[in-house]
Amino acid sequence: MPFSSLASPLDVRLSPDKPALLRVDPPDDPPKWAAQHREALRAQVTEHGALLVRGLGLSDPDQVGAVFRQLAGELMTEREAFAPRETHRPGVYASTPWPANQPMCMHHELSYPLQVPGLMLFACLTAPERSGATAVADAEEVLRALPAGLVERFEREGWMLTRTYNDEIGASLTESFGTADRAEIERYCRANAIDFTWQPDGTLRTEQRRNAVVRHPVTGRRCWFNQIAFLNEWTLSPEVREYLVDVYGADGLPFNTRHGDGTPIAEDVVQLINSTYEAHTRREPWQPGDLLLVDNIRTAHSREAFTGERQVLVGLGDPVRPAEDCPALEASER
Repeated sequence: MPFSSLASPLDVRLSPDKPALLRVDPPDDPPKWAAQHREALRAQVTEHGALLVRGLGLSDPDQVGAVFRQLAGELMTEREAFAPRETHRPGVYASTPWPANQPMCMHHELSYPLQVPGLMLFACLTAPERSGATAVADAEEVLRALPAGLVERFEREGWMLTRTYNDEIGASLTESFGTADRAEIERYCRANAIDFTWQPDGTLRTEQRRNAVVRHPVTGRRCWFNQIAFLNEWTLSPEVREYLVDVYGADGLPFNTRHGDGTPIAEDVVQLINSTYEAHTRREPWQPGDLLLVDNIRTAHSREAFTGERQVLVGLGDPVRPAEDCPALEASER
């Protein structure tokens, strides 16, 4: 099995269908170990896009939070969440709630705010009985594999996220914006290039146009970076989609994605994006105590369906603004 070419004391093993894997002897003090190996670990993430560290024996939220902070510094507070999730410690969250029998398809976490997490940190406290891996896919490879015409259109126009907030599905206004105050929400939207409309019943509808392809802030290489397929209606199971359309209407879905010019994205386009991700997916089942570091710009991640209890904690680090020169964003701000 080949080893990383990076000059480092870390014995990282590579396999075509798995994320880079580092096995370590259980340290007495995982946060101290993380601090000592921070630069080498971060270099491996830059080189490979993701790194699974096995053997740390992470066992509780306090310990996980300490390791996360040693590796990423100050952790981000989640804003614009599409679903509520439990906060275990400041900056340490539970995984996004999602039915265990339904997979979460590939996506880049929070790719639609102006400031996005550059680094995702995952820690497994309880591994599921079966499946449930947090799989990864290289965004550079996905970009190269997608049809040139599809990429050219999304690169030229960007993509649009539409949201209609309600009290039944998805994150509430308070959970998404950190406040229920209309004036504060409007200020946030204006400052973050989000078009908004208050509906007669008091619900909020938003639209935001974002870049679909960005340059990596470190390598400068182009990456397919978005949630076009993940948040699109055609990724939902047919029965769920039919129910939501029936209840909220085609234009009132809790979330949906469109082409940057506002036109609908065809079902076959969404299926093509998801199948391209699947063709480039690498996965390794969780074991208790595992740590997974993911370059959120370079690497998409997903969550398999699973059985049994599964507890994976999440941290968001390295805030970056990857779309400063984005034509789509400039158009949305005019």
